[in-house]
Amino acid sequence: MDNPGSSIISAFGAGSGVDFVQLATDLSDATFSFQRENLEARNEALEARISAASLLRNSLTTLASALGDRIRTGDLAPTADIDNPGVASISTTPGLTPTGTYSLEVSQLADSQTLVSQNYGSSSDTVGEGTLRIRFGEVDGASFAEDTDQTPLEIEVTDSDTLQSIAAKINSASGGALDAYVANGTNGAQLVIKGEQGANNGFTIEGESSAATPSAIPGDLSYLSWQPSTDAGELRQSAQDALFELDTVQLSSESNTVTDLPEGMILNLTATNVGAPTVIAFENDNTAISSLMSDFVAALNDLAASINEEGAALGGTLANDPGTRELKRDLGRLTSEVVMPNAEEGEPSTLSDLGLSLNRDGTFSLDTERLNATLAASPDGAAAMFTTGVFGVFATMDNLSRDNTLLSDPGSLGGSMVRYEALVESNEERLTRIADQQESLRSRLTRDLVAAESRISTSQSTLSFLQQQIEAWNGSS
Repeated sequence: MDNPGSSIISAFGAGSGVDFVQLATDLSDATFSFQRENLEARNEALEARISAASLLRNSLTTLASALGDRIRTGDLAPTADIDNPGVASISTTPGLTPTGTYSLEVSQLADSQTLVSQNYGSSSDTVGEGTLRIRFGEVDGASFAEDTDQTPLEIEVTDSDTLQSIAAKINSASGGALDAYVANGTNGAQLVIKGEQGANNGFTIEGESSAATPSAIPGDLSYLSWQPSTDAGELRQSAQDALFELDTVQLSSESNTVTDLPEGMILNLTATNVGAPTVIAFENDNTAISSLMSDFVAALNDLAASINEEGAALGGTLANDPGTRELKRDLGRLTSEVVMPNAEEGEPSTLSDLGLSLNRDGTFSLDTERLNATLAASPDGAAAMFTTGVFGVFATMDNLSRDNTLLSDPGSLGGSMVRYEALVESNEERLTRIADQQESLRSRLTRDLVAAESRISTSQSTLSFLQQQIEAWNGSS
């Protein structure tokens, strides 16, 4: 007859090497695997959405930023032409568009003061101990008017300082305001000091000697002193402002590079032309505008292609995403957007006036005939659309970029990213709780199965004893 005890032992695996600890791990893992895998799959999809939204967001901000950089570099500024290019060169302030013509007559160029000391035997000669004081201001003939807004230089001179080392100390103390060096000429070594351009950047030198009886000879610091009232030929060039007339208006500048002129014009004066004014004229660079519009349309199409791919209803990573839909709608309205609300009647005011055209598939094309017609009819109006002001092409794209990437707007790409990131965080928290629950179940199952194994082992011993008794009974009968 069959042994009922053997079938019980076999059923429970007692004594067969079953790993109840691994069994508990497998059971707990299987219990929560569906929830865990579901949440992990959701997070994977959310991460893909975050990545796609971030890509679109970055593409949009990069487009607006690149457009601003292109305008700020002055590539689109009207080109300047001057009848006498030897008098000055002209540039423009990025983002501004000068127009019209101007007359320019330069009577004086800005210059810096050049001072050459009396002779020394060599550059290694000591100059004498004391304090070298340099004051700044305007030198006018034999007089000096100190500029109290400029702090005088106080240079301590030791008894070992030479003409060469004092030049280095002047350069260091002035922070670039003065350029000092030693020139070894036919009459010996001389200290040359040059200042900055502008009448108010002249200077005097006071050599305060530490000697008991200063002698004003080589080796005594007072020998380096210079005042315009006692000039004996040391002054080789006086500091002066540039003087010029722009449209007959007298102007001056400390430097030959003149800024703060009408409409952002910048002059670099190079010569005088007294009695022979030259004419400056600005013409719009239509070729640069056409080139920018071509590049702008290409960049818009790159963005539109990404939106169509990522936002596709079937298979798109950002299908049904509100931020992507809103961006697509905004781009669809771009051609009719009024970018110059203050434009006069008949002047260009929309991007369609610059040839931007929207295709049925959401991409863009450039209507060169429309663009050329605008440039021919209103070149100034077209140029005015490419500034960094509150209106224009850049301002429109900058506002579109800001509106669609705003993190606090749930309907923007920025808002979509915030929402997806919050869902990922929530799912991560749920995964953490599931891991805790799984570990708790694994511990409980391990404890219960190990206890069951112990009880089965005890039962196995009892069954073995009973089996032996039954076999003994059967044998005796």
